[in-house]
Amino acid sequence: MVGVSLTSALWGRMGDRYGNRLMMVRALAGLSITQLLVSFAQDIWLILLLRFLQGCCAGYIAPAQAYGIQITGGRNRGVLLTWLQVATNVGSLGGAFLGGLILDASSFTTINLAAGFICAVCAIAAWAILPRPLAEASRTDRALVRQDHVAKGRATAPVWGLLALMGMMLASRMVLQVPFALYMAEVFRAPHWVTGFSYGLLALGFVVAAPLWAQFFNDRSASFVLGWMVPIAGGCALLTILAGLTRAVEYFAVIYLCWGSLLGGTTPILVALISAAAADGRQGSVLGTAQSWQQVASVAGIAIGAGATQIFGLVSVYPLVSLLYAASLFAAVGLWLSARSRLPVGEPL
Repeated sequence: MVGVSLTSALWGRMGDRYGNRLMMVRALAGLSITQLLVSFAQDIWLILLLRFLQGCCAGYIAPAQAYGIQITGGRNRGVLLTWLQVATNVGSLGGAFLGGLILDASSFTTINLAAGFICAVCAIAAWAILPRPLAEASRTDRALVRQDHVAKGRATAPVWGLLALMGMMLASRMVLQVPFALYMAEVFRAPHWVTGFSYGLLALGFVVAAPLWAQFFNDRSASFVLGWMVPIAGGCALLTILAGLTRAVEYFAVIYLCWGSLLGGTTPILVALISAAAADGRQGSVLGTAQSWQQVASVAGIAIGAGATQIFGLVSVYPLVSLLYAASLFAAVGLWLSARSRLPVGEPL
């Protein structure tokens, strides 16, 4: 995560200059090489170094997002970015499940070899199959889309504010990354499969609801989207405090499913707003910065969760998450008021 946060913006700028398709292939090749090296490493410090280098060589998501926007001419970018986020979540769930099966049947070395091979195949496929963007042919379409964005007030929210809100909401979720399994074992005395199932419901809710949120927010102004971020953040605050209060694992699982459904309307939608606020030639740079910021927020959230667990105990984590979401709510209100004040006369709020 540290490696990704340090280099994503750089790779994004390189994508703007040399092409996002090339950066996608570069990232996949880097992942393949470092993953194969990890499979043969025998020293823990060497593994840590390779993991850091793996993060530095990665940066696939931002150029993939910029490439998709480039290929489509910027049309329906919210829907596009949401489906890319859904694909990432499905891959994360499927990869974790496949890794568990491999570990049960073989060894950790086999997992890394398989991951390196998959990344190599993806790199070859990206180079051979993905079309080269036709910049000249799509220039008119991009100009029309850009005019439409301006006319609808999409770029009325400051990018730094959107980054801050996205980081706050992501950090709030990542607080539970470390203590979740411990919480399930201590509070619910839950078996491992129940812990995994409950955590998976969060991703399931995201995967199911995110495309619906994207369609709902499609062709909407920044003011409209930010206005909806207020009840979404409030709903997340309410659900997480309820999750901390309940002692019935069935209710807890339902709460996680509902929480995941709300999360589907956060990060991908905010990234789409950030993208819409940037010039066409700076998509890689801006989306790379957004990716770096997401990694920083994730690390911060994990550190906060681990620290709170050590100092205040497991019972403190869900009230803490709810409090952080409440802070996100106030940040969303501020951005919504700022965006609303800049709307042209007659535009819907």
